[in-house]
Amino acid sequence: MDKVAVVILNYNTAQLLEQLLPALEASTYTHAEFIVADNGSSDTSEAVVAKFSKTRWLPLDQNYGYAEGYNRALEGLDCKYAVLLNSDVEVTPGWIEPLVDFAKKNPEYVALQPKIKSFHQKGHFEYAGAAGGFMDTLGYPFCRGRIFDELEEDKGQYNEPIDIFWASGAALFIELKAYQEAGGLDGKLFAHMEEIDLCWRLQLMGKKIACVPQSEVYHIGGGTLSAQNAKKTFLNFRNSLVLLARYNTGFTAVCKVLLRMVMDFPAALLFLSKGKIKDVWAIVKAHWHFLFRLSYWLKKKPFNNVNAKPDGLISGSIVWLHYAKGIKKFSSLKKF
Repeated sequence: MDKVAVVILNYNTAQLLEQLLPALEASTYTHAEFIVADNGSSDTSEAVVAKFSKTRWLPLDQNYGYAEGYNRALEGLDCKYAVLLNSDVEVTPGWIEPLVDFAKKNPEYVALQPKIKSFHQKGHFEYAGAAGGFMDTLGYPFCRGRIFDELEEDKGQYNEPIDIFWASGAALFIELKAYQEAGGLDGKLFAHMEEIDLCWRLQLMGKKIACVPQSEVYHIGGGTLSAQNAKKTFLNFRNSLVLLARYNTGFTAVCKVLLRMVMDFPAALLFLSKGKIKDVWAIVKAHWHFLFRLSYWLKKKPFNNVNAKPDGLISGSIVWLHYAKGIKKFSSLKKF
């Protein structure tokens, strides 16, 4: 059996570790190694992990963020596959086996995700991944089972494995060799959409990505950085612009970036109407930070075939389909 290293990148989430590590250690896959890589926590995380005999503590010397933290945590691992698992994910006993089986039978697929459902509403899909990630032409991500804030009930409608554009960073199963060949996660993105950036690079390398719903986990959400945190707003808006500039060329890239920046203003007005001044300022900072570092982002343009059309990247606008056409379910989208 192939060895799988399940790595949780932790930052001050001792309470979640206490709550969720028992389920992780109850995983039935016998060739799994469990690691908590710590991003310089100041809470009692280390003492909590010491209570669990199957889980190894791997301290990092500071908070490197999600992206660079995982790059450092995965260095030197002796395994074929790694799972990047959020500290706020509850796994089910047999969640690893379907992923390994699919990867072994389909070696062209190097990144997979399980079905991700809500910890608090276990009959529904969860925002961060649901049953597989997709993206529209202007860089708006959506999922099979989740379009913007519309979360579908899981009625078995998405139980078939499917090619996807991006696999969720909440529970990302990846071939370690492919991760390294792609250059890992971009540490400068820090967090949010960095897994989309990695999956885009993998597809341009000719690799494939899938959701394997026979594996199932439950995500709490906001374990390290809550949805109400303005830093999360900054990272999401900035990194969306980075990806548009990085994976489009010439006049197309300019048009898409400018249009996306214009479309960010209604979002800023919505935050303003709710009195969320910090989020408005976060969007402004995201635009300026993107523009002032544009030369850096362009230096990181992907290798290989930038003209390839990856799976799960639609040519239309999910914003238009959702808000103008009333599309609320992935199953209502026409085949693309």
